[in-house]
Amino acid sequence: MPLHMIENVTIPSDFNLPNRLTLEQKAQDDALFEQAKELIKQKNALLIAHYYTSPTMQRLCEETGGSIGDSLEMARIGRDSDKDLIVVAGVRFMGETAKILSPNKTVIMPNLKAECSLDLCCNIDDLKKAKQDHPDATVVAYANTSAEVKAQADWIVTSSLAVELGKYLTTQGKPILWVPDRHLGSYIANNSNCDIYCWPGRCIVHDAFEANALSFVKKEHPHAKVLVHPEAPKAVVDMADYVGSTSQILAFAKKDPANEFIIATERNIFYKLSLACPDKKFIEAPVASTKGHCISCANCPWMELNTLKALIEALNNVDEHSVHVDETIAKAATVPLDRMLKFSADLKSGKIVLE
Repeated sequence: MPLHMIENVTIPSDFNLPNRLTLEQKAQDDALFEQAKELIKQKNALLIAHYYTSPTMQRLCEETGGSIGDSLEMARIGRDSDKDLIVVAGVRFMGETAKILSPNKTVIMPNLKAECSLDLCCNIDDLKKAKQDHPDATVVAYANTSAEVKAQADWIVTSSLAVELGKYLTTQGKPILWVPDRHLGSYIANNSNCDIYCWPGRCIVHDAFEANALSFVKKEHPHAKVLVHPEAPKAVVDMADYVGSTSQILAFAKKDPANEFIIATERNIFYKLSLACPDKKFIEAPVASTKGHCISCANCPWMELNTLKALIEALNNVDEHSVHVDETIAKAATVPLDRMLKFSADLKSGKIVLE
């Protein structure tokens, strides 16, 4: 499982994170629930939200006939809906992916400045240079990347399919140029025997989970199972009873007989976990701290920009909140996206069988 970390790429040292909402601001925003609900109905819009948005946004999604899911699932639901106005509550790359799959629909976001640290870690000029440096490698881009990066890729992949694709490409004798998450790249290499040239990016939420502190939480809850997202550091992943995407963690918790789980992913997943498993206990995995303050608090600050106030503003000012993707870039990005969707379908049907 050769893993080669790519050097000399631009990784931000400071992501210029947005300010957190105060408790008062959250309360004021929650008070807009019925107004937002009525406006979605008036505009005949479909609201699709990520698991990492606030519980209030997720509840609004449920009560208006929308859907909550991972990034690609959100885009597929938007594509397959009969609605022509799609509201994406998430971060920028999610809105772009939804627009790529629904080019003839209007896709809007509550806040177009909602970013993703993984996306920001992958500079397009650096990627083009890396492709030149590794001309024989198959470029596999995580879904958590911009449309521009996706357009440079041979494959797009979600965390739920990453290892399977790694195994498949290994059988094809293909080395991988992987972008942008170093931890997921390492996880793929460790579990699929791939030859990987790995981008050194990171998710500020998952990168902050801390193995030593987790060992103490495990001692306090000896019967709890540890469920970890593969974007977490290897030391944390190695302590897991189960490793999977956000939706896979949710599915595992539903079916597993354990009554306690320690969860190492963005904490807003607790909304769906608690609804799905009201009789089970969910415990937040600990995160690293600096000067006594948590780095991310297991909460994406950009996801927090998806307020009900911003949603109402977007629905009343569609043009200013619309997602646009260059037609040439969208066309190029569709190729690896379709390739992944076919690969996923072939795996489920048994057309592709991996050891």
